[in-house]
Amino acid sequence: MKKYDVIIIGGGGGLKLRPVTKLGKKLAIIERESLGGTCLNRGCIPSKMLIHPADVADEIRHAGRFNLSVSAEPKVDFEALVTRVTDSIKAESEGIKTAYAKDPMIDFYPHEARFVEDKVIEVNGEQLTADYIFIAVGARPLIPPIEGLEGTPYMTSTEAIYGRRQPKKLIVIGGGYIAAELGHFFGGLGTEVHLLVRGGLLAREDSEVVEEFSRVFKEKYHVHEGINPIKVAYENGLFSVTVEDHGSRQVEMGGDALLVATGVRPNTDTLGLENTSIKLNQRGFIEVDDHLRTAAPGVYALGDCVGNFLFRHSVNFEGEYLLRTLFTSPGDEPINYSPMPHAVFSSPQVAGVGKTEDELKAEGKVAGVDYIVGLSNYKNSAMGDALRSDHGFCKVLFERSTRKLIGAHIVGAEASNMIHMLVAFMTMNATLDDLLRMIYIHPALPEIVRNAARKAQAAFEKTAV
Repeated sequence: MKKYDVIIIGGGGGLKLRPVTKLGKKLAIIERESLGGTCLNRGCIPSKMLIHPADVADEIRHAGRFNLSVSAEPKVDFEALVTRVTDSIKAESEGIKTAYAKDPMIDFYPHEARFVEDKVIEVNGEQLTADYIFIAVGARPLIPPIEGLEGTPYMTSTEAIYGRRQPKKLIVIGGGYIAAELGHFFGGLGTEVHLLVRGGLLAREDSEVVEEFSRVFKEKYHVHEGINPIKVAYENGLFSVTVEDHGSRQVEMGGDALLVATGVRPNTDTLGLENTSIKLNQRGFIEVDDHLRTAAPGVYALGDCVGNFLFRHSVNFEGEYLLRTLFTSPGDEPINYSPMPHAVFSSPQVAGVGKTEDELKAEGKVAGVDYIVGLSNYKNSAMGDALRSDHGFCKVLFERSTRKLIGAHIVGAEASNMIHMLVAFMTMNATLDDLLRMIYIHPALPEIVRNAARKAQAAFEKTAV
């Protein structure tokens, strides 16, 4: 049996622990797929490299609002675009592998890992153990049990990113952020897109954000809500999806491509965890405590396979926490998540941090009594006017008693960038007074945040006792 100081299972976010080699620790990295994890190989990075051209095409398509004349619908060399992105991602992943091969403190195992017991892992016929084992195996697309789906050439997010043929008509099953982002990627570049959604789009967002996003998104793409896909067929290069509405009426929809984007499931089912004391919850995610420890001593888990947050920036935070508290500055502090932001890179963009108003209401909070809302539209700002904005807003939520910022939500241009100033404010426990005290560049988009803060101040004054 080979003995290491540290073993990392997974070649994505868990690699934040790689710097243990600089402390003289011998490290084994086990990854059966390409290094870099979901984010680099089939998630955030390649998808955004593809979505940006869709944004550009959308801008060209609507150039008339700036008194610019465009002679024709923008056309994309789809194969060249996907090839460029694929080659870039492959080179970056291979670069990670090359760097590890040059490090004498790292042994890389390009195979599947399986636990034999709590701290013994079998890899390609060898058994490995370590003082510290970190499980960071991520997640993969969840495939719903729809009759006829299995065996058809449907796409998940992975195939959608790497497919070199642009569909003429794409059917998307799902209404979450992956469906919204990839639907925009294809639709922005000219594909006819139809989303089949059981409930509504982006269901976890603030309801006012959902309403605004849905209104704009539906102007560009077809969204069929309140329906349930019950059967899929594929023949002669065409998909047929039978859907059922709440009245049990059935309709068939056809297209030359089908994307399934209905969530994710953790990659924990091949690890042999039944041979260990490590526990899983009902959804298959690894249970950890507030130090990211599993039930097996010396074995930790982080990232998507834990399911606390399904973001690359969250697993980066977790990896940095473990590196610090176990190795660089050992201590017994529990993990304390800073306000965790998120963004949806669709059209329009959506971003948020902290509580939604719906969550506050579910907690029994009353608007004007327990919390105050400030909302300002993009169009009511100088830069919003320059952009000819016909949609978008910033919404901020403050605890009434302390005036602390407890939630912020933006839908509109540059939302993923705009949210960062509010993430910083929340991280620093800022109050409404801090937002109002700050000097904002005129006429930049963040003035919309200031305007929302001013609306909140007016609401405070109006409801003052």
